[in-house]
Amino acid sequence: MKHTRRYFFLIFFTLLMTAGNAQPQKSQKPKLVLVVVVDQFRYDYLLRFRDGYNGGIARLLNGGAVFADARYPQFPTVTAVGHSTIMSGATPSVSGIVGNEWLDRESNAPVTSVTDKSTTMLGNIVGGKGASPRRLLVSTVGDELKMAGRESKVIGISVKDRSAILPAGHMADAAYWFDNDSLHFVSSTYYMKELPAWVAKVNADRPTYKYMGAEWKPVNAKPGDKPFCSLVADVAARFCGAIELTPFSNEMLEEFAEKAIEQEQLGSHHDTDLLALSFSANDYVGHALGPDAPEVRDISIRTDQLLGKLLDFINARIGQGNTLVVFTADHGVSPVPKVNNARKMPGGWLTAAEYSGKIGGKLAEKFGSGEWFSYDNSGFLYLNYATAALKNADLREVRRAAAEAARSLPHIARVLTSDEALRGSDPADAVGRAMQLGFYGPRSADLELLPEPYYMFSSPPGTTHATPYSYDNHVPVIFYGPGIRPGIYQDRVAVNDIAPTLAEILQIETPSGSSGRILKEILEQK
Repeated sequence: MKHTRRYFFLIFFTLLMTAGNAQPQKSQKPKLVLVVVVDQFRYDYLLRFRDGYNGGIARLLNGGAVFADARYPQFPTVTAVGHSTIMSGATPSVSGIVGNEWLDRESNAPVTSVTDKSTTMLGNIVGGKGASPRRLLVSTVGDELKMAGRESKVIGISVKDRSAILPAGHMADAAYWFDNDSLHFVSSTYYMKELPAWVAKVNADRPTYKYMGAEWKPVNAKPGDKPFCSLVADVAARFCGAIELTPFSNEMLEEFAEKAIEQEQLGSHHDTDLLALSFSANDYVGHALGPDAPEVRDISIRTDQLLGKLLDFINARIGQGNTLVVFTADHGVSPVPKVNNARKMPGGWLTAAEYSGKIGGKLAEKFGSGEWFSYDNSGFLYLNYATAALKNADLREVRRAAAEAARSLPHIARVLTSDEALRGSDPADAVGRAMQLGFYGPRSADLELLPEPYYMFSSPPGTTHATPYSYDNHVPVIFYGPGIRPGIYQDRVAVNDIAPTLAEILQIETPSGSSGRILKEILEQK
């Protein structure tokens, strides 16, 4: 009996010591992070078109952490701002990416968010200037992976240069986008001296040629159904225009992404790789036709199918459960004013040149005639400092007078001057805060005009986006994959929360300008 008690005591003591020395089990890091951005994809597209999804989006909705109230907190809601936010977590007030383009005060010339005259484009047979992330002032998740010494590859892919470059960050191995002049996938000498052989082969195989003469028909079209449009100009169907204005460019991107995964061996390295893929065709179609057009439903369903195809390819290559997917959008879009008016809703097109002309006229009356604006970017007005100097006019007084004139114009909800933004007064509501979060002094306009809801600085018959209203700032945010607790999450979150959440999952530093929080509610504890 004494020996038996001693035996059980030794077993108990051994188990106790083992438990005390045991380390907490860490969750397995994904082999690949796939960030999918659909350009101009409103949150309500998940709801309105749900019955048509049975591919990748359906998979994410069924098995992912879906945020029902994810928004951009800043203004403007445009492509460059959205794509710079997703992987940095930063607002324009910190990232410096205040729009798709702005006036560079040093050169007194417009620049884009990725303009870089020191680089050359690779892959365009006629040459041309390249592009880079140098105007982005902060780090991205990919940059933090690299700075942590991880053996990771980081690649960005899109039709648009800014959509490929900004999410991937400064230290990316590559960013590739589609050049409409050469019909090639291109990059920049910022990343490499020459295109990899596999990209050169894709271009040599002429990726657009198989779509020559193609018709864009509804995804469930029956024999004899009319196409939405055709890539042949002399047929009865509407001419689609450039391939970017069709789902076929999304198909090219998906195929290119498969090649990148295969040739760059993404998901097969010692540490987590990162691929940022942005589908641009949805934006081109949405601008032309608006969110209520049947073509928008169709291209959304086709995007679901393409994402399913890509996920199947990835799972077959690196194994099920090894990929963390983040699905989001860079902005939404307003209904077409004509469509809105027909359903007794407000809305209309505003002519930017007309508005800046009227404001300039008021300045001429007060300070003297002259060219009062150097640049007008759809309601973002940059004063001509040379004219102000010539008239001995104080710039603050000019801005005050310009704002007073702008506030008197029809369908202008708010006006923000650079002086008001720099004073940093506490905004009364989310819209006022959005305008302040979008302001970065050295680059932002002297005067920012925000139209009333459903009004826009654009021209008929299409529509646009940029405002801090729900139809522009409410987008999907879905996390799917290992370590993610699936479900519908209804608390409000910001798109800026994506980057710090990924940083926590990957155990790296939070990107330098991030204003978001870790979405700890979706992380499984192990």
